[in-house]
Amino acid sequence: MKKLAALGEEIEDWQKLNQRFADTLELLKLNDDGLRPELEKEVADLEAEVAKRELSAMLSGGYDQGNALLAIHSGAGGIDAQDWAQMLERMYLRWAEKHDYQTEILDFSEGEEAGIKSATIAVNGRYAYGYLRPEKGVHRLVRLSPFDAAHRRHTSFALVEVLPQVEDDTEVDINPDDLRIDVFRSSGAGGQNVQKNATAIRITHIPTGIVVTCQNERSQLQNRGNAIRVLRARLLERKQQAQAEEIAELRGEYTKAEWGSQIRSYVLHPYQMVKDHRTDYEVGNTQAVLNGDIDGFIEAYLRKKLG
Repeated sequence: MKKLAALGEEIEDWQKLNQRFADTLELLKLNDDGLRPELEKEVADLEAEVAKRELSAMLSGGYDQGNALLAIHSGAGGIDAQDWAQMLERMYLRWAEKHDYQTEILDFSEGEEAGIKSATIAVNGRYAYGYLRPEKGVHRLVRLSPFDAAHRRHTSFALVEVLPQVEDDTEVDINPDDLRIDVFRSSGAGGQNVQKNATAIRITHIPTGIVVTCQNERSQLQNRGNAIRVLRARLLERKQQAQAEEIAELRGEYTKAEWGSQIRSYVLHPYQMVKDHRTDYEVGNTQAVLNGDIDGFIEAYLRKKLG
C-alpha cells in the first residue's frame, strides 16, 4: 500500500506539471505583453522544476526514494571537532527544513565543553536517502579556533554516515537471541535535564559487534524502538557493503573503505571556500553552505556519478 501511495503521488505530481506546461503554452499564444513578466517567471520556475525532476530520475537505487538516517561523529581535533560536528548537524537540519523533510533526533551525545560527540537524525521524506547519500564521508573544517586563546588556525574533522531506513522487516533478519540490551540513565547537562529513571538503551548485536545507543526520548520503549531502527539500518549497510566488496574483488578493484581523506573541505581562514574533492565543485559563500545550501554539491556529485 505504501508503494502504491508513493506511485500515485508521483503520477499526480507529473500530471500537475504537465498541466502547468499546457497552461503556460496557452498564455504564450495570446502574445500579451502585459503577461510577459508573469510568464518569464513561470518559465524559469518550470525549468528549475524540470532540472529537479531530471536529478530525481537519476535516483533509481533500491532505497533512494525512501527515508534516511544521518549520523554525525566528531573526529580528530578535540573541542574544535565537537563544535564542527554540531555545525554540521545544524547545516543538515537547515537543509532538511528547506526541503520540507521531517527530522527527528534519535540520539545525541554532548561534548565535554562545547559541541557534540555524535548525533543520529532520522530524515523522512521522498528521496531523502537518495539526496543525502553523497554526503557520506569525512568533512574537514579549517578556521581560526574560537577555543584557542592564541586564536590559531585549527583543522577539524567529522564523519558523516548516511543509512537507508529499512521499512520491511524481512530485509534484515534480527534474532532477539543475538541482542544484548542494557538500560542506563540518560546523560545530560545536569539539573532538570538529567533523567532520574533509566530510560536510555544500548543494544549490542553480538554476531557483528555493532553497538547502538538511543537516549533522546523520555520513554524507555521509544528509545528501544529507535535503537532497533538504527541497528536495522546498520545491519543493512553491512550487508550491502559485503555484497559490494565481493563484486569488487571479483572485478579486481576492491580497496578497503576507511576514514581516509576528506570528501569536502570547508575553509573559513585564510580565505573562504567550500570545495568537494570528488567533483571539484566549489562555493565561496561559506555561510550560505553552513546554513544548509548544499544542493549544488549534491547535484554535482549525482550528475558525475549517475549522469
